[in-house]
Amino acid sequence: MKLSFGVRVLVVIICILISVIVAMVAGFISHSPGSPISGAVLYGGGAFAGCLILCLAVLSALGVL
Repeated sequence: MKLSFGVRVLVVIICILISVIVAMVAGFISHSPGSPISGAVLYGGGAFAGCLILCLAVLSALGVL
């Protein structure tokens, strides 16, 4: 599938936004009252990286990127 450069950039931006939403939800779920926020931020960062890698790998395998 041949997509223009602008469409590819939009697809990557959508993947980044989806990963940010997943990271925020993971951080909120992992945070417990009374504990430092740094653990939740670290957990959210790991979720962001994992989700972004997974999204980009799937799109690359499908031939979109």
